[in-house]
Amino acid sequence: MEQSAPTRLLLVDDEPALREPLAEYLSRQGFAVRQAASAAEARSLIKVELPELVLLDIMMPGEDGLSLCRHLADAHQIPTILLTAKGEAMDRIVGLEIGADDYVVKPFEPRELVARIRSVLRRATKGASAPADDEEFEFEGWRLDPLKRRLTDPEGAMVSISSVEFRLLMAFLEHPRQVLDRDRLLDMVQGREAHLFDRAVDNQVSRLRRKIEPDSKNPTLIQTVWGGGYMLAADVRRVKSP
Repeated sequence: MEQSAPTRLLLVDDEPALREPLAEYLSRQGFAVRQAASAAEARSLIKVELPELVLLDIMMPGEDGLSLCRHLADAHQIPTILLTAKGEAMDRIVGLEIGADDYVVKPFEPRELVARIRSVLRRATKGASAPADDEEFEFEGWRLDPLKRRLTDPEGAMVSISSVEFRLLMAFLEHPRQVLDRDRLLDMVQGREAHLFDRAVDNQVSRLRRKIEPDSKNPTLIQTVWGGGYMLAADVRRVKSP
C-alpha cells in the first residue's frame, strides 16, 4: 500500500538552541521539516516549495514574525502557528487578527505543539474539502472556489483573502441566514485554543467586510446580530465550476 507523503512544515526561529531540537522532534513525529533562521530565509525557501504549515517566531532580528505572518496569510494562505513569549499578549492578538491560525507560548511542551499542528491541519483540510471538487459557492454575484481558495467579485476580479478569512467566509456560506455567535465562529475558524481572543473574531469580520461589502461601515451582507453574533444575509447557491 502506498504511503502518503509526510506533511511539510517550515520552522522559522532565529534561536538555534530552540529551532534545531524542535525540528528533530517534529521529524520523529513524521513531519518533513525545513528550518529558517530569519524571515528572509523563510521567504527564499517558500519560493522553492510551499509548506503546508509554518511555525513562526514573532521576535526575530530584521523582518519580524508578524510581518511575515501577514505575507503568508495574504499571498499564500498558508496556515501559521505563532511561537510567542509570555509577554507578547498584544502581539498574539495582532497575529490572530492578521491571519495566524493559532499560537503557543514559550516554553511549551512539544507534544502540545504537535496537537496544535494537527488541529490546525484538520481545520484547513476540512474547510478545503467540504464541497464537491467541481463546486463553487455563489452569493450576491460573488463566487468562492473552495479548492483553489479563490474569491472573485461580481465583475470577475480576484480578491485576495487570508486563510482565516477564507475559513470565516466558508462558515458563513455553509450556514447562510443563520446567526453564528462568537464562540461558534471561534470553534469553526480558529478552534477553542483562541478562546481568550473573542475580539479577534470581530476584527476578522471587519476585515472580511472591507473586502466584500459595498460599504463596510454599513454592512448588508454580513450583519451584526446584537447579543447574538453575525449572520450572512444572502442566499447561497452551490454551482458547477466553469
